[in-house]
Amino acid sequence: METTFTTNSIVSWYSAPIETLRVHMQKRKIYRQTYRELSSLSDRALADLGLSRSMIKSLAYEAAYGA
Repeated sequence: METTFTTNSIVSWYSAPIETLRVHMQKRKIYRQTYRELSSLSDRALADLGLSRSMIKSLAYEAAYGA
């Protein structure tokens, strides 16, 4: 029995993990950016937004990966 590969199947075999990695990196970038921006705010500015410093990590996670 001979296995044949089409160019399309080889391309999809390589492109699926690359696309998954790209999406993960994009979400991670959103997480880091959100975390960095919220962390740079003063406690007063966070309070004005109704947030506390202990909420930053979970808010950044939610912004990047959803609820």
